[in-house]
Amino acid sequence: MSAQSSAALWNRAFILCLFNNLFLFVYYFALLAVLPIYIMNDLGGTVKEAGLALTLFLVSSIAIRPFSGLIVEKLGKKLSFRGSELCFVLFAFCYIWIDSMWSLLLVRFLHGIWFSILTTVAVPVASDFIPEARKGEGIGYFVMSTNLGVVFGPLIALTTIQFTSFRVLFAVLAVIMAMGFLFCLSLKLQDDRVKPANLSDPSATKPRLSLHDIVETRVIPVGLVAMLTALAYSSVISFITAYSEAKQLLAYTSLFFVVFAVSMIVVRPWVGKRYDRKGPSAVMYPSFVCFAMGLVIVSFLSNPWILWLSAVFIGIGYGTLFPCLQTVAIQTVNKQRMGHAISTFFTLFDLGLALGSMLMGILIAWMGFQLTYLLCAVLVLLTLLLYKAMVTPTLRQAP
Repeated sequence: MSAQSSAALWNRAFILCLFNNLFLFVYYFALLAVLPIYIMNDLGGTVKEAGLALTLFLVSSIAIRPFSGLIVEKLGKKLSFRGSELCFVLFAFCYIWIDSMWSLLLVRFLHGIWFSILTTVAVPVASDFIPEARKGEGIGYFVMSTNLGVVFGPLIALTTIQFTSFRVLFAVLAVIMAMGFLFCLSLKLQDDRVKPANLSDPSATKPRLSLHDIVETRVIPVGLVAMLTALAYSSVISFITAYSEAKQLLAYTSLFFVVFAVSMIVVRPWVGKRYDRKGPSAVMYPSFVCFAMGLVIVSFLSNPWILWLSAVFIGIGYGTLFPCLQTVAIQTVNKQRMGHAISTFFTLFDLGLALGSMLMGILIAWMGFQLTYLLCAVLVLLTLLLYKAMVTPTLRQAP
């Protein structure tokens, strides 16, 4: 039963969507954590080649992202969801038989394409099973399953390779993805693909690809806010380990992500309900402030307690901002344009992460970790002002 006919958030279909998404991102972050080690140890590659393998996945994902909404619209959520996840699973099994750097790079590039389509369609599919009155709360839990992958993915991967080979790890991760695919097949989805025009009809003209087919312009303001938020967050996801190592605190860094996840989970029920009752801004403003405070705290890193305290504020701040921004993007458009909204949102968000990782590396080399994190805190506060100026006026006009 769909969410539209039931006020219950925790229905069977929504729970299946959560587990499907959790398994996807457990797989994604597990691979992200071990691929550099695998490339250098088993394939005899260099650090640059490891970076290339990670970048190729992101490049193909970003390249196809603007067209993902159009693909979902033309094929329908049912076919695009199951088809993209099946292809993603098949490529997951390919890692077991990789024996050269070139074959790995090819698989990474093709894998990123299906990841882009899958993550685009997964959100509107899950949204169909969330009651309209609890949309903020439901999307928040859905995004939380993504963030939990940040913790459990590397934990599973790094623990497994201590006892067995990378080949066995790849097999375990592929089986995890296959289990997620079973959840995908268990969902009752309607075939909502757009039927092509009857070109035999003289009055019918062949449709031309337009900007409207690729970009949802109404989502650009919230997408730009997400891009700048991702830019600041890239300083954490890409360089917190290097910063901890420079401060001789590397042994305590794994707990950073655990504290991050716990903080996010603890506030999630309250945040979701407040979003639905008071509106996005009631949640967004304090979240921006919390995120900025976390970046300020981590800039003064000197002992494990400061590292973990920063994780609390960043977990509450960023861990709340991302799902809320995604919910705003969804609620800005009607149901038929939801796929386009998500693809536009994620295109800008992914660009923020990609550009941020490169820019933060340059800034850290130039001015050091402390000033870079303080600069990111200022960026977050400026993004708050951008949200107020560009996004809040659109909230009143949302359909």
